[in-house]
Amino acid sequence: MLNTGAPPNAATRSLSDTTITNAHQVTIPTTALPSTSSLPKSRKRLIIIGPVLISALLLASVCAVFVRSYISKRDYQPIRSIAVLPFVNKTADASSDYLSDGLTESLIFRLSRLPDLKVSPTSSVIRYKGKDTDLPKVASELSVDAVLTGRLAQIGDNLTISVELVDSRNNKLLWGEQYDRKMSDLLATQREIAGEIAQNLKLKLSGETEKALSKHYTENDQAYQLYLRGRFHYAKRSKADLLKGIDYYQQAIRLDPNFAMAYVGIAESYNSMAKNPEVAPREAVPQAKVAATRALEIDPMLAEAHSALADSLAIYDWNWTEAEREFKRSIELNPGVAYTHLAYASSLLLPLGRTNEALVELKRAVEMEPLALINNSLLTTGLVYARQNANALDQAKKAFDLDPSFGIGREWLGSAYIVNGKFDEAIFLGEQGLQISPTSKNFLYITGLAYAKAGRRREAEQIIDRIREAAKTGYIRPVWTASIFAALGEKDKAFAELENGFAERDCFMPRTTQDPFMDPLRDDPRFKELLQRMGLQK
Repeated sequence: MLNTGAPPNAATRSLSDTTITNAHQVTIPTTALPSTSSLPKSRKRLIIIGPVLISALLLASVCAVFVRSYISKRDYQPIRSIAVLPFVNKTADASSDYLSDGLTESLIFRLSRLPDLKVSPTSSVIRYKGKDTDLPKVASELSVDAVLTGRLAQIGDNLTISVELVDSRNNKLLWGEQYDRKMSDLLATQREIAGEIAQNLKLKLSGETEKALSKHYTENDQAYQLYLRGRFHYAKRSKADLLKGIDYYQQAIRLDPNFAMAYVGIAESYNSMAKNPEVAPREAVPQAKVAATRALEIDPMLAEAHSALADSLAIYDWNWTEAEREFKRSIELNPGVAYTHLAYASSLLLPLGRTNEALVELKRAVEMEPLALINNSLLTTGLVYARQNANALDQAKKAFDLDPSFGIGREWLGSAYIVNGKFDEAIFLGEQGLQISPTSKNFLYITGLAYAKAGRRREAEQIIDRIREAAKTGYIRPVWTASIFAALGEKDKAFAELENGFAERDCFMPRTTQDPFMDPLRDDPRFKELLQRMGLQK
């Protein structure tokens, strides 16, 4: 069992106890004193007062120690939040980045299991990778009480891992350690480090929490290293990297068929490809569902597996009842995973028209990950769907400012401009994006929609031609082209696109219930019938 430790005043209390014990051991010299009856009155008073004075001084000393202890205890503020910054890879070979990144993510994953500790997720801390960091500034940006930094070096089969834990409120080093290990000890070492962090944060852990913190997801160190490689590529989110990550997960599973987290990695990767969109949903989501189901067969208590399955059930099966049950179970098992709140809102609550609930979940995800690009962008989505247009534009600008190169952020800023009637701004934003990336699906969509809303039919039709050309080499959401046709007043063409979206199980089809760009179609009986087929309207 982990030693939960004493509060930071332990050293003071230890000193206090020692002082009190010594006070009881103090003795008055045993030299025989003359009889007081034969002494002058002044000397009688000195002899009587002497022991009293010593006792008073000792009492005052003891009281002072207790006062200091009380003040220290009163002033101590427990650490309730932490950021694990990306470990620095001190190895000359950059191919070892998967180790440093993987160790960072593994510690974040384990610490997020602690119920009373807010842990900044990978999506928020990754921006600090490779940068010289001012810890107080980082802590302020991430709104955390403590920061963990680390370095990793690999020489052959030998690993050296150094870590430091700093209380960012007073820039005080709480703990530091260096681990000299073999590569084959990496799995045990990351569990050891997580336990040391919890101990030095003075967290009081229940038996169940200790068990979760030290849980063994695999006993195979080679499988674990393959899993870390998979996570390394998953973080990049491109189709090529997602497929490469899936290959590493599958290699890990061949070494350990009961490695549930590797199955979760496969499920998350396929769901991501379908939602990006990188491939047609029918080519990806069914495989995500199979992998998530297998993970739950191995470990029914794995929150991430419930979340991945819920996402598949919502975006592809349109099984709203089962999807909500799985989302709620995931949040019950681990409420600290921001992406679960994000997916619950965007994949289920928004399509069901529960916009107020969705906004609560989206705002919670942003509070948990204030610097996550996707979270900030999807909060804009929720505000657009809730018809809070002014708030949507404010939020979209915040998301865009975090990283102007993030395609989804640019797309939703364009959407926010459009719902606020700022068509010229949306056109400029889209054209600027196409100069950077001429074949970007997000930029083609938002530019074409802005042209159509502004009444610039010829330019909008030219964008549609470019979208058709891009569709020859990659998947394009039919919902996007339907939106442009709807804005042009071409209802029959818009419904033809929506029928394609229905047939292909386009992940954005259910969102048409709230999408303001579908408004020109809502009074058509075909729209209501389409929603009924998706189980979204009676």
